[in-house]
Amino acid sequence: MEDSRMEPVKNVAMVSNAGAGKTSLSEALLYNGGAIPVLGSVTQGTTVSDFEPEEFHHRTSVSTSILQFVWDRTRITLLDTPGALSLLGESLAALRAVDAVVIVLDGTAGIRTELARLWTRAAELGLPCLFFVNGLDRERSSLDGAIKLCRTQLDCSPLPMVVPVGQGLQLEGVIDLLQQRMIRSHPASPAVETIEIPDHLEAIAKACRTRLLESAAENEDALLDTYVTQGNLSQIDLVRGLRSSIRTRQCYPLYAGSAIRQIGIWSLLNGIRVLMPSPHERGAQLPFAGAHPETGTPCERKGSVQEPFSAFVFKTSIDPFVGRLSYCRVLSGTVQADSTVWNASKRVREKLGHFYALLGKRHTAIGGAQAGDIIAIGKLRDTQTGDTLCQEKDPVCYPGLGLPRPVLSFAIEPKSKAEIDKVSVGLHRLIEEDPSLGFTRNPDTKEMVLSGLGQLHIHVALEKLHRKFGADVLLHTPKIPYRETLHAPSRAQGKYKKQTGGHGQYGDCWLEVEPLSRGQGFVFQNHVVGGAIPRNFIPAVEKGVVEAMYEGVLSGYPVVDVRVTVYDGSFHTVDSSEMSFKIAGAMAMKKAMEAAHPVLLEPMMTVEIDAPTEAIGTVMGDLSGRRGRILSVSAHDHEERVTALVPLAELLKYAPALNGMTGGRGSYVMEFSRYDEVPRELAPRIIEQHKADRHAVAVH
Repeated sequence: MEDSRMEPVKNVAMVSNAGAGKTSLSEALLYNGGAIPVLGSVTQGTTVSDFEPEEFHHRTSVSTSILQFVWDRTRITLLDTPGALSLLGESLAALRAVDAVVIVLDGTAGIRTELARLWTRAAELGLPCLFFVNGLDRERSSLDGAIKLCRTQLDCSPLPMVVPVGQGLQLEGVIDLLQQRMIRSHPASPAVETIEIPDHLEAIAKACRTRLLESAAENEDALLDTYVTQGNLSQIDLVRGLRSSIRTRQCYPLYAGSAIRQIGIWSLLNGIRVLMPSPHERGAQLPFAGAHPETGTPCERKGSVQEPFSAFVFKTSIDPFVGRLSYCRVLSGTVQADSTVWNASKRVREKLGHFYALLGKRHTAIGGAQAGDIIAIGKLRDTQTGDTLCQEKDPVCYPGLGLPRPVLSFAIEPKSKAEIDKVSVGLHRLIEEDPSLGFTRNPDTKEMVLSGLGQLHIHVALEKLHRKFGADVLLHTPKIPYRETLHAPSRAQGKYKKQTGGHGQYGDCWLEVEPLSRGQGFVFQNHVVGGAIPRNFIPAVEKGVVEAMYEGVLSGYPVVDVRVTVYDGSFHTVDSSEMSFKIAGAMAMKKAMEAAHPVLLEPMMTVEIDAPTEAIGTVMGDLSGRRGRILSVSAHDHEERVTALVPLAELLKYAPALNGMTGGRGSYVMEFSRYDEVPRELAPRIIEQHKADRHAVAVH
């Protein structure tokens, strides 16, 4: 690996729907590229890319693997990303580290939400994209069908670079339109056989080659003139024209074949090498934009080794035995291991540890890195995923990852009290690895709540928690943080009088309570006149009121959105104290709440749901059944977006329901909006359940 550092570099992310064969394709590329001696199998758990126990268990990629190898004098770095929607954060982060994307399509399936989102993010980042249609050796698989999907669901028309020879089980190879040769592969060997194009396919190959020439010529006047006058382009001009169109996302080359039978793999490797941009080419065309960490002044790097050093951390791995590894894309300049750099995100100096080149779980130590390299750095102290490393005297800070927010939450309970600390420490470490996870302690329900992008995301996190930190937890549906408020104003007296022999206790206050508008919180006012209560005891009255509001009289939930006014009372020159007035304030508040017609409030969430047009009616009907209020519906690409206000209690198990309604093509995000009153017919059941839960806890 060290000897190849001066070779051309290509950094590519592999993305797809789950089950499209992306990991098998990565394995075939490594095998044909000479990086591994034997072709691994996903079903047998022998691939280089999937090496974590959780990946063996679920038989799917759960984290991004970095695969580096040299093929035909070009150093290629593949980032094999997870395909599941629940693990979308890993794939989105990987896009920040590469210069191009290989989109793997299943020849028999459609394009689901996760791939549509990655396509959108690639467009936002200006990343050139190349398609590979996998599984053409299966029945009902169709190259034309895959192209049609791209046109209808991604709004692009891929440019075929190969013509399949045979269909289904009779697939025997591809015609490579750049090379104008038929390429045959051998399942037991990375060697390929190139032969003349079969006569019966010569006409279709010629027609596809003509389209290739037209695509290369149409975006450059000089090439167009040459093509019009000569009717052809040289191989050099053809490649130059295609590269130019691909870099500006005006052209999307499409390859096809079978990863398992290694058909079309050689052509795909050649396409990556010849057509995809190098780090320097991409940086020169679309510089990496950042800002000065102190002044906020925009600044950029063009991906040159002559520029000051800067790098972006796109992934973190923490192992109790190996320690922390920070996966970085070096965006500019050069850097040596054991150097001291500036973390512009945290604004601290950071001592770099050892550098590693990567091939799955195999790490090879290297001495330095330069613009375009993707490396792992050991044992960084303060650096986390999304941080920028740079030179202190010439700093730059790049934007964060912009990962999706968690949408599914579970309350977690350690299996034993002895594991509470291990669970907390372990989950915080896992969130350093995967920032799309969330972990909080709900102050109202006293629960530890783990949040993620889906059930698979949560389950994988808990499996890692057990494997890496030896902690086990029980999962259950989180409690809803209900609130109470008042419907009407009321007044009450709180009088606390106690004689114990020496000094007694005496406090007396009158309170007026009244409801406030939603979200206004708590307001305390002092309207005492004439010294009925000395000023120094008023704060004690307020403390008593606040403590009484921690548990409402209706069901024990916190009370919100009330104004409390103390307007009268009395005191004793000897027996009055802060404690006595605090108790009196609490007594008066409880009496006033009982008389003010308390009601139950529930959290309402603003939900944005993206779903295919054909499923939108079902989704809206389901939202109505969940007591949701539709706020808006808008067209968004080939989907529709529904914005609704829905009670949190109705969304705890929404993720699997949405998957069922949309065939796995729907997604949603939500955030807290406000509290609204629980319908009268539902409130008694919630109150009784809460009382039963509290009784069960007390008995236990």
